Formats: sequence, C-alpha cells, structure tokens
Amino acid sequence: MLNLRIMAPAAMTDAVLGALECDEAVTGLAVFRGAAVRPAGDVVTAQVAREAANDVIDRLRALKVHREGSIEIEEVRNWLSRSGFEAEVRTPGSSADAVVWAEVTQRSYEETELNWTYLSFMTLATIIASIAIVLDSQILVIGAMVLGPEFGAIAALGVALVRRRFVLLQLAIRTLVAGFVVAIGITIVLALMARGLGWITLDNVIGPRPSTHFIYTPDKWSFIVAVVAAAAGVLSITSAKSVGLAGVFISVTTVPAAGNIALGVAFGNGSTIWGSVAQLLVNVAGMALAGWVTLAIQQRLWTRMSVRRARFMVRPRRML
Repeated sequence: MLNLRIMAPAAMTDAVLGALECDEAVTGLAVFRGAAVRPAGDVVTAQVAREAANDVIDRLRALKVHREGSIEIEEVRNWLSRSGFEAEVRTPGSSADAVVWAEVTQRSYEETELNWTYLSFMTLATIIASIAIVLDSQILVIGAMVLGPEFGAIAALGVALVRRRFVLLQLAIRTLVAGFVVAIGITIVLALMARGLGWITLDNVIGPRPSTHFIYTPDKWSFIVAVVAAAAGVLSITSAKSVGLAGVFISVTTVPAAGNIALGVAFGNGSTIWGSVAQLLVNVAGMALAGWVTLAIQQRLWTRMSVRRARFMVRPRRML
C-alpha cells in the first residue's frame, strides 16, 4: 500500500479528486481545503494499492499536478484497513512485483548525484581494494565491493534508457567516470607514497595472488556473473523487496579492478593495468546491459498489466 499526498491549487482539486475517485484501487481518500500555503490551495491524501500506482500517478501527471504543486509517494509499511485489503485483492498483479516508476526514477537521480559523499565512498572502497590486493585478502576484497557506491549509477543507465531520460543518462555516465577517475587517482598517489616508504613492492603487485587473481583476469564468467548480479540488483531496487543488494555488491569486481589499476600505474606494470581495465569494462558493460534488459522486461509486463487492469475496471464485479 502506498500513501499519496498531493498539494495543488484549489482550482485543480476537483480534477484531482476525479482522477482518484474513478479508480477502485484508491482508498482512504481525504481532502483538506485551504491547508496548503505554498502553493496556496488544498491538500489531498489517498491510499493506493501499489499495483495501481503507475496508472494513478500518470493521471495526476496528465493534469500537470506536479508542475503546479507536488505529489509525494510514501510506502505504508503497516496498515489495517478492510477497504485497503479489498483494493489490493481486486487489483491485478502483486504488490511485491509492482514497479513504481516515479519512485525508481527519483532514486536513480539521487544515486547519480556527483557529490562529496559518493566520491568519498568510491575512494575509500578503492583504497581498501588495493590493500586487499597487496595482502591477497578475499575478506578485504569483499569489504571493498560492499562499500563501493557505483551500482546505483550503473543501474541508472538502464532506467535512463528505458524511461528515455537522457539527462539522467548523462548524469550517470558523468558520475561513473568521475568517481572511478578520482578514486583511482587518489589511490595512485597513496600507492606511490607506500612504494617510497617500502611498504609495497613490485612483488606484491605482480607476484602470485591466488585469492585475488580473478581481479585482473576477466573471462566469460566475469561477464555472466555481472549480468546475473545486475539483474538481481535491479529487481531488488524496483520491487518492494530489497534484500538482494548486498549479494550484488559482493558479486562484481568493479572496485577491486579500480584498485588494481591504481597499483599497476604506481608500479608501471602494463599487464596489471590492462587486465584490470578489461575486468572493469566487462563488469560495467554486463551490469548496464542486464539492468537495461531487466527494466525493459518489467516495463513491458507492467504496461500489459495496466491494460488488463483498465479492462477489469470497466467490467461489473461482485464486491468482496
């Protein structure tokens, strides 16, 4: 169940109520006349079955509510309502599977914001990854994978392509490139300092590393794992269940590859650099492709669900 909170000029209130009242997936409808100050007007609240959220929001967008006022979307974790239960039962689809595109798009914009926090996490993750490579520690590699924030921007590439948000596409590419460049650059400087102090030697970079060898030796499995992990990650982001994201972070080697690139540059080892660059590109390409395909399939399925729901709404039904 979702809660919609709409602020709009008073002249639009009747149209907003009409767009909500016509849908049986909407329940708990209320209006507060004159409650809004900016913009001056009314506040309307409604509970909506998650499966029908896209259709309801599209009708409100068609009224230009988001331009004259605002539409807030909140997930209701716990609720008790007979009418709400009946609304969910008679709405086709499953709430756990429902993709609320306004929510996904907003999250994508937030994840692609190039800010101090994003660069800090990316840099810290890359530094930990480089230390993991020197120590040949799988535990530290996993820690670096979990800490890296790059998956949100990679998933945003798919959202941008499916939803035709080309500004979002530019932001995602900029954030990914800038994040990796800054993180690798800072890690190179630190690696050079560690080399000068004698903390890291060339043998640490090119010597046998059985636990972290996979970071700079991409193969078909690197691409397959990236595709499967990204598909799972996108499903976690778009559905009501987000339990799979940690597994996604641990499955892909983007940040460890970036850490190995920094070490390769610091010690001038070409094979380390190019092997890690290939691993990074394979992982990013696999995740971006899988994210786009997964989102395209979800959009197709939910478009059909909307058509099915529209047909269902016009048929006479026996109330539960």
